[in-house]
Amino acid sequence: MVRSRMSLAAGALLLAASLGLTACSDDSGSGDEGADAKTLTLWHYEGPTSAMGVAWAKAIELFKASHPGVEVKFEAKGFEQIQQNAGMILNSDSAPDILEYNKGNATAGLLSKQGLLTDLTEESGKRGWDKKLSPSLQTTTKYDDDGIMGSGKTFGVPNYGEYVMVYYNKDLFAKHKVAVPTTLAEFETAMDTFVKAGVTPLSVGGAEYPAQQIFYELALSKANRAFVDDFQLYKNKVNFQGPEFTYGAQTFADWVKKGFIAKNSAGIKAEDMGTAFTQGKFPIMISGSWWYGRFASDIKNFQWGTFLFPGNTLHPGSSGNLWVVPTKSKAKSLAYDFIDITMQPEVQGLLGNNGGVPVAADSAQITDAKNKELIDNFAKISSSDGLAFYPDWPAPGYYDVLVGGVQGLINGSKTPQQMLDEVAKPYQDNLADLGK
Repeated sequence: MVRSRMSLAAGALLLAASLGLTACSDDSGSGDEGADAKTLTLWHYEGPTSAMGVAWAKAIELFKASHPGVEVKFEAKGFEQIQQNAGMILNSDSAPDILEYNKGNATAGLLSKQGLLTDLTEESGKRGWDKKLSPSLQTTTKYDDDGIMGSGKTFGVPNYGEYVMVYYNKDLFAKHKVAVPTTLAEFETAMDTFVKAGVTPLSVGGAEYPAQQIFYELALSKANRAFVDDFQLYKNKVNFQGPEFTYGAQTFADWVKKGFIAKNSAGIKAEDMGTAFTQGKFPIMISGSWWYGRFASDIKNFQWGTFLFPGNTLHPGSSGNLWVVPTKSKAKSLAYDFIDITMQPEVQGLLGNNGGVPVAADSAQITDAKNKELIDNFAKISSSDGLAFYPDWPAPGYYDVLVGGVQGLINGSKTPQQMLDEVAKPYQDNLADLGK
């Protein structure tokens, strides 16, 4: 999943500055992998007030306390900056010692295949990280020799999870006498009630990731685990004109025709989608847990809540982004120590109490009822093997393909069949490149 944290222009300036730096850490080249280094260079792209930003600031504080004499050189980056330039950055002498990176075949998998990431398998077992992650969460941490997730060596460690859910404005639901739906049919009836009252139900960002996740939710309503494994892990061929994707594309197009999704949403970015919901302009928004902490702090004028996409047993979601250690890191041992700290109860508790989804928190430490509900829902999905990852993961560059395809459904320039043919080709081309 792609989230924009900083403009590309700002990202380019930061990148230029970063590549101009000379790494300060000392690497002895011995088996301790830089344990005597005096600098840990760390990059991530989470906002300082986000759950992850708050928790990782605490992790840096704890790291400094336990490593006197070691400087932590933290550099804030933009998501798109890292997404687009990671290969070049990590293949340079200015690679950081540890960074947050997106998970999936097209990102962490690609870098592991290129030999740019350190194999963390032994360290994960030694420090018990593998014991703290459920099997479904570990899917995104492991990559085989082709860079395909789900098996092979461990190349990253997440310390939070994420999933897509339905956010709703309780005040607008009450005003229009709409009950929280428990089935897809009830969900459509609820949205129809809003349309009849002159209210567009869904706040949608068609110019970025949110719209394609709605399409995927609809496809998942007709899917099982075998379908997800075939699509994401290449276990068997996928029929893009089969019942799952056909239902997803056709129903999405129908939702546009019925007025559930505004036609102008094709040009709306994720940030504007979230802001519109925060301002109370729409009763419903389908998106990820990464909005949760922000809504908790920013929504002041109405009551809001969440529910899982009605009727689905599979949901877009996964582990959070990964801590990865570049092959060229000069302070690998220190990087492992930092990862270990992010998995400690104090940091996990901070994640949970600031609207994040910790992977190893003590539920007794979560004091906010709303945050507890968020975490409990994730535990419910994860424990039942209900994480279906994200639709843009299977092939390099697939994110843009899906954005364009779903935009075509919103503005009516593509039929569902044309859209599915369009998104099938690059997926199948990628399989051919892999010899599958």
